[in-house]
Amino acid sequence: MPTHAPTAPAPAPAAPVRSRALALAVLCAGMLMIVLDGSIVTVALPAIRDDLHFSPAGLTWTVNAYLIAFGGLLLLAGRLGDLVGRKRVFVAGLGVFTAASLLCALAPGQGVLIAARFLQGVGGATASAVSLGMIVTLFPEPRERGRAIGAFSFVGAAGASVGQVLGGVLTQALSWHWIFLINLPLGLAAALLAVRALAADSGPGLRAGADGLGAALITAALMLGIYAIVGTGEHGWASARTLGLGALSLALLAGFLLRQARAAHPLLPLRTFRSRNVSGANAVQLLMVSGLFGFQILIALYLQNVRGYGAAATGLAMLPAALAIGTVSLALSARLNARFGERPVLLAGLVLLVAALALLVRLPADADYVLDLLPTMLLAAGFGLAISALTALGMSGAGPADAGTASGLFNTTQQVGGALGVAVLTTLADRSSDSPVGGFHVAFAVAAGLLVLATLLAAVVLRPAGADR
Repeated sequence: MPTHAPTAPAPAPAAPVRSRALALAVLCAGMLMIVLDGSIVTVALPAIRDDLHFSPAGLTWTVNAYLIAFGGLLLLAGRLGDLVGRKRVFVAGLGVFTAASLLCALAPGQGVLIAARFLQGVGGATASAVSLGMIVTLFPEPRERGRAIGAFSFVGAAGASVGQVLGGVLTQALSWHWIFLINLPLGLAAALLAVRALAADSGPGLRAGADGLGAALITAALMLGIYAIVGTGEHGWASARTLGLGALSLALLAGFLLRQARAAHPLLPLRTFRSRNVSGANAVQLLMVSGLFGFQILIALYLQNVRGYGAAATGLAMLPAALAIGTVSLALSARLNARFGERPVLLAGLVLLVAALALLVRLPADADYVLDLLPTMLLAAGFGLAISALTALGMSGAGPADAGTASGLFNTTQQVGGALGVAVLTTLADRSSDSPVGGFHVAFAVAAGLLVLATLLAAVVLRPAGADR
């Protein structure tokens, strides 16, 4: 079995502080557009359904098509960045995402919209998979890297909540088409700035590390796995379809791991998992995101289906969470990580999130927003603490040769966790009950349980920086 490390991409010359700040701003802008699109669609779904005459099952594919492409291609896109240059992959991803957004806005029917959403997922995965890798190489000094990751985490954490606000306002004031049209100026500006602001980098090329079989195995495994998960709402968890696709996905994943152990140039070097913090951070993120992505969707469903909120009102109701997350992740997280270390900050954030979800377990059908929901929105600030610390731990073992791969892996666990959480929790929320909120209570309790497991895993597995064994 070969033990040598792959050839590292040629390092770019050291950039002045101002250039690095501009590069970080470009990466954050691209990430913001992609994260916004992941959540902006949720509050516009009823309008899309009515305009294009979707069935309930068909409507879910406007979300599922994006999730399958995005989650399935992240790992491959990250490795491509290591091999052919992360700047090139990032700009290409932005171009595909922007073009697909135009197709979504102009879609005359269901099939075109679903296909365009899949293409959006391809572009989103390509751009976002290499973003963290570029930040790691741009900011090698730990304190500067912490601040950069804090800013990047702010965009990811707050952007998801802001997307729901923006989606509701655009849909109600204009039409659902504008939730996609808004990506055109953002995407074009980000791509043009990326060409000028990001330093050119070059990898060893596809011949030096193109594991075609490994790429096919992991992409098929992830896409089939997510496809099986997102279909459980329609087919059930114990159906032959779900079990069969799940088993095939696991078999492909096992084949991928076997391939990585034997390949001369693996797509995902298994040495990546030797770091206790990297492996632990990805596992913690899987649990944390499963609970929180589902929570985000459940709150929107509760507000619209139980409380009768409109699209704009639902988005505005989520605004305090976005502000709390953004304030903490941008203003506090980097300083707290530098002073106390990532592990204690992560644990503090997870405890706040457990409390936030626990408050919803007894949410009444006629909930008062200020008394019953606002405390949860404010406690969501824990995500601003947790995500920046978790990102730093998840990227802690990445070197110049495999920063894109580590970035793709970290983003992949996030997307798989999100798909799994949404599928499980929405299924629980939809179950029949004597109370209109009985299913929601069960779903919120399960989400809180996932956060408890994430907290315990973080406390037991993760280690302070410098003590990762």
